[in-house]
Amino acid sequence: DLMPRTLDGQITMEKTPSYFVTREAPARISAMSKDTKLIVVVREPVTRAISDYTQTLSKRPDIPTFESLTFKNRSTGLIDTSWSAIQIGIYAKHLEHWLRHFPISQMSGEQLISDPAGELGRVQDFLGLKRIITDKHFYFNKTKGFPCLKKAEGSSKPHCLGKTKGRTHPEIAQEVVQRLREFYRPFNLKFYQMTGHDFGWDG
Repeated sequence: DLMPRTLDGQITMEKTPSYFVTREAPARISAMSKDTKLIVVVREPVTRAISDYTQTLSKRPDIPTFESLTFKNRSTGLIDTSWSAIQIGIYAKHLEHWLRHFPISQMSGEQLISDPAGELGRVQDFLGLKRIITDKHFYFNKTKGFPCLKKAEGSSKPHCLGKTKGRTHPEIAQEVVQRLREFYRPFNLKFYQMTGHDFGWDG
């Protein structure tokens, strides 16, 4: 009920990251409009979990270490999948809920950081829009580690992600990272099969 009316020749866009992991969202969106096109932005799940932890740590410096939150039992290497930072990265599980309501052809999302212009070109095609955004609209900000958006004419200040993005991640023990990579590997492979796209996270 809160979505604005979309007139002919208009596209209404809305961004809420938590939709992807909210079980009720696919059915609700499908009930609103089965023609909705979905853009899913995903990141390598171990890096995503560390980034999630870094974000929480900046607000609550007293939280336990990443390692202690990752494992149910450190000695057996059993991962605590109830921790949201871990659970969100099990993309195949979340995608399954969406595929019950939407065909994969109505979803898109690939190389946003490494190739922003190419990815946004594909997004514009996917949404049926004229290709206006090109590589001249971006430059890579080394401090942030992300591409920034600029006006093609170079007339205004570039738009970069805010202070909460691009934080330096804490040092995580290599064996913890390795164990997480092993944990995510089968889920990643299933996700590649479901999407028809190998994101190369397991190389």
